[in-house]
Amino acid sequence: MVQTPNATTNACKLCTPLGACWAFRGVEGAVPFLHGSQGCSTYIRRYLISHFNEPMDVASSNFSEASTIFGGGDNLKAGLRNVTRKYQPSLIGVATTCLSETIGDDVPLLLLQYRQEDDPATMPHLVHVSTPSYQGTHVDGFHLAVTALVKSLAHGGAPQKHVNLLPGMVSPADLRYLKELLADFNLPSVMLPDFSDTLDAPIAKECEGIPAGGTPIAAIKQMGRARATLEFGRAHNNADTAGKYLREQFGVHWHRLGVPIGLRETDRLCQALEKISTRVMPQKHRQERGRLIDAMVDGHKYLSGMKAVIYGEEDLVIGLFSFLTEIGIVPVVCASGGESGHFAEGLHAVAKESAVQPHILAGADFLAIEEAAKEYGAELLIGHSKGYAMARRLQVPLIRVGFPIHDRLGGQRLLHLGYRGALALYDLIVNTVIARKQESSPVGYSYM
Repeated sequence: MVQTPNATTNACKLCTPLGACWAFRGVEGAVPFLHGSQGCSTYIRRYLISHFNEPMDVASSNFSEASTIFGGGDNLKAGLRNVTRKYQPSLIGVATTCLSETIGDDVPLLLLQYRQEDDPATMPHLVHVSTPSYQGTHVDGFHLAVTALVKSLAHGGAPQKHVNLLPGMVSPADLRYLKELLADFNLPSVMLPDFSDTLDAPIAKECEGIPAGGTPIAAIKQMGRARATLEFGRAHNNADTAGKYLREQFGVHWHRLGVPIGLRETDRLCQALEKISTRVMPQKHRQERGRLIDAMVDGHKYLSGMKAVIYGEEDLVIGLFSFLTEIGIVPVVCASGGESGHFAEGLHAVAKESAVQPHILAGADFLAIEEAAKEYGAELLIGHSKGYAMARRLQVPLIRVGFPIHDRLGGQRLLHLGYRGALALYDLIVNTVIARKQESSPVGYSYM
């Protein structure tokens, strides 16, 4: 029986402001700014850089002992002036940390005072989001920042032809794929955030403080005039998400979909695009769907009945669960450090379409995940690289997906979404299983 520990041992989540910094990086001309200690910004910079292999600046109000006692208002204002002078940003995303939240700094009031004190002609847009790390996870910080951007900038007006796309925490490669997919359906789109270039840029002669790319602010302002919003994720269904806000505030039709990993969830996305665009699925994507099914037939004998443990961000785990049940793998444990309260609900919604009922661990740490992996006889682990030590102890192969991936190159280029991403992931899983059997075989062979 899996025991519930009294303390967290190696959390399966990251801090809330990290997700906010990630989201702000996907806005054109934006600088993420943390109201708190310098250590927080240093940690977040290192963590994101290690995954994306891109330089990234995160500004900070640099609390001192005096700021902690008397409040950080002066530090915040001085920091905003410094960032504006150094970077000339179009937007500064101000996220709070545990320290500023604990002492009770009234950041909205401080920003209002700052706007009154400084020249509005030279002032960038200021978007504030409350992200104490003792509440929520990096995923919550990401979604809160996206919602704050929409609430701060989006306007209504005469309807336009574009659609809004809120993809969530996927990879830059996934974002590029989604842009291609919408273009093939002849749907102009506003994607928020768009870090496909800002966190996966071509090599440059000099380091840029603010890299090119990101969602233009002018485009965010138009999101209240879109014909529809596509928002991915099952684990935040009842939350005040950006898609929900756009529907309630501006009447934008809201399509809430699962993260499109695998056949079923990608079919749902393409059906929604067909409905919105009034076009049938382009032949290119029909062929990709056919190649995926063909690969499933080819490799089914290698995967059928294998027991897997999936862990990571809630919506990614739900999407992976759907995909694994399609290819014959049995996800015996689905685990996340997420705290949305809807993880099990999202998994059960997907599980209705399969005969698999996994053991679910919500708000879990890696101690609980490892104990469950032992109890349920895991033969495969699927998740980010924080689980490598567990995989090593269990002597079970690890398929690295999601965030963070710190012990391999190219995490930002992993494609998870769509028929194309599912095929790439399928090949990776099958070949990992074949390699493990080949390496452990007492008889060397080189032909399957």
